[in-house]
Amino acid sequence: MTLLDAASSRPMEGGPSFSLGNRLLRVLWMASWLLLARFTPPPLHSWRRLVLRVFGAKVGRGTRVHGSAMIWLPSHLELGDRVLIGPGVRLYNQGRICIGDYTVISQRAHLCASTHDIRDPDFQLVCRPVTIGIRCWVAAEAFVGPGVMMGDRAVLGARGAMFENARPDGVYGGNPAMFIKERGLPHD
Repeated sequence: MTLLDAASSRPMEGGPSFSLGNRLLRVLWMASWLLLARFTPPPLHSWRRLVLRVFGAKVGRGTRVHGSAMIWLPSHLELGDRVLIGPGVRLYNQGRICIGDYTVISQRAHLCASTHDIRDPDFQLVCRPVTIGIRCWVAAEAFVGPGVMMGDRAVLGARGAMFENARPDGVYGGNPAMFIKERGLPHD
């Protein structure tokens, strides 16, 4: 990934944030996902795993990614074993997104691994990885922001917005997400 310097590329004036090579790769990716995966029947998870792997994603065994999921760039994505990426999920992975084994990202949730430097007059893009642990659940329409790490077995409730790290076994909800209680899930 080649992130351009905002002072010279001028994104606030319509200039790019990424190199031409990156932008061309993403066009190829989006066209490929649209033609090869977007409209495939739900049971064809193995086919969609293959398409993701061809474009550089690390995808574990038995992982299910729905065709309506939107992934910015597969080479910035790592999915463990038996992960579920539900319908309409948006993985805005300008920076890396790593999701641990047996984690569920429910319908229309949004994980975002980038932000902008608000102190920079040129509004420089800043990539900050998102890491979701093992056996986590990001519920429907929830948002996980740049740089967030969710500990193993943590839960973010429906429409919650997580901007800080979530401790293992914690259940969070609201905007901004606040700790509610311990999950109580038995450890492996």
